[in-house]
Amino acid sequence: MIDALDGQIIHALQLSPRASFRLVSDTVDAPAQTVARRYHRLRRDGALRVVGLLNPRVHGDAQWVVRVHAKPDDIPRLAEALVRRPEVTHANILSGWTELVFVVRAPLTEGPDGLLGRLPRTTSVIDLDVDLILHTFGEAGTEPWTAYGHTLDADQVHHILQRSTPPSPTGRPAAPTTDDQPLFDALAADGRAPHSRLAQETGWSTPRVARRLAALEAAGTLTYDLDVLPQRLGFEVNAMIWLTTTPQHLDSVGQQIAAHAEIASVAATSGRNNLMAIAICRDVRHLYDYLSGEFAAVEHVGGYDVSIRAQRLKQTASLISRGRLTNAYA
Repeated sequence: MIDALDGQIIHALQLSPRASFRLVSDTVDAPAQTVARRYHRLRRDGALRVVGLLNPRVHGDAQWVVRVHAKPDDIPRLAEALVRRPEVTHANILSGWTELVFVVRAPLTEGPDGLLGRLPRTTSVIDLDVDLILHTFGEAGTEPWTAYGHTLDADQVHHILQRSTPPSPTGRPAAPTTDDQPLFDALAADGRAPHSRLAQETGWSTPRVARRLAALEAAGTLTYDLDVLPQRLGFEVNAMIWLTTTPQHLDSVGQQIAAHAEIASVAATSGRNNLMAIAICRDVRHLYDYLSGEFAAVEHVGGYDVSIRAQRLKQTASLISRGRLTNAYA
């Protein structure tokens, strides 16, 4: 269990991952030193990581959901070949250890074929499904998964977003230069690293770091995300819900499910199921209560399957190692 202050800090950083401790402290009405201490404890415990990332829109990448069915003995080799690839943003082993599900960023015209062609040749793949993510649901300025509770109220959300969210750029973001790579490497390790530490990592001056960060953020080239490991917060059950609805209800059903506190993400996909949702619950009873309660109340769901995630391997830019979030590219 987490207390009210930890919950509000997590929610603030979900909304604005690089918000200053001063802004977060003003938002949650707690001393900045206390906010910083709480954040560093959560990060040290492997419960959360802020990461800076290249916006996939820079190269026009699409997102693909890949489901690989293989013999249980082959799953670890598959996972090892995939999780450190930068184009793989999420990876999970489902219960039974016969299915690996991961998300790949790749151009629409090429798909994930190049990555799949590099899988270990000795692996006995039984079946393979590749579906395109057509749309990700969720209102701007919100974070889907908030089942940990103690979230910010509407005024607090407005306060932090108003003071930390830059205007959205129009058009495709500009590509970074080769000189930017050390900066992106440093931000992948710690998206909240201060300018002085980024200057040490890049060999740049602190003013140059500040100017370049501001330019990359304003152009939409650089984005930030907060990886959270729910197990460290007491949420042990993770489920992937594959569901179908009719085309005329696709948007409304997706929006309704995305608003549920237990839901970490909802996406419209190609393939046999046209919606995919990730539910994160405290225990089996919590998952049952969610499915038979709030989820069951959503109209126009034609059918659904639930797959339990036996092991989470990777989030956006973090590996899960020994029950902690770690840098995927260290």
